[in-house]
Amino acid sequence: MGADRQVTAPLWNIANVLTMIRLVLVPVFIWAFLQGTPGWRVTATIIFLVAAITDHFDGSLARSRNLITNFGKIADPIADKALVMSALILLAWDGAMPWWVTIVIIIRELGITLLRFVMLRRSVMAASKGGKLKTVLQMIFIVGLLMPWNVIFPDGLSSFLHGFSIVVMYLALAVTVLSGIQYCVDAWKIARGQSDS
Repeated sequence: MGADRQVTAPLWNIANVLTMIRLVLVPVFIWAFLQGTPGWRVTATIIFLVAAITDHFDGSLARSRNLITNFGKIADPIADKALVMSALILLAWDGAMPWWVTIVIIIRELGITLLRFVMLRRSVMAASKGGKLKTVLQMIFIVGLLMPWNVIFPDGLSSFLHGFSIVVMYLALAVTVLSGIQYCVDAWKIARGQSDS
């Protein structure tokens, strides 16, 4: 019965609208970042935060109000990855973070997203605690590196905030890789269990 309600959920619901807003905000965020001034950098950071907040609410609303649709299943992860990957690429291009960190995270995100799509035919893979922690850490360090702290706070505090963001970046990298490995292990166990049965 629950599956039937999910299938018949209207396409135009609040969860999907939030997802579409996030998709629209991605190019706006990129444009604001590329303006290259501190003021626009702050604006880009705010846009990123707003988009990230919609990512939290659209999923929780879809689950709590039974508004899960096929469109949402596809569009939500696309919007999520587009937002995060565009921020990572822009930060690496700007010299705020190493390219190799950006590349490792993007490979993991794309790989696990593809794996989850493949596994939908076999079983739903719920988000793990490691995956949720990864998302939180990524948001913290991306915002920390996006924000031009040096034009907002004195040198000492801005240096601390930037250094803190770098530390969180490497923590996020570690959790991103480890949670990706865990997803692969879980997928292998599911596939092996179904093949054995």
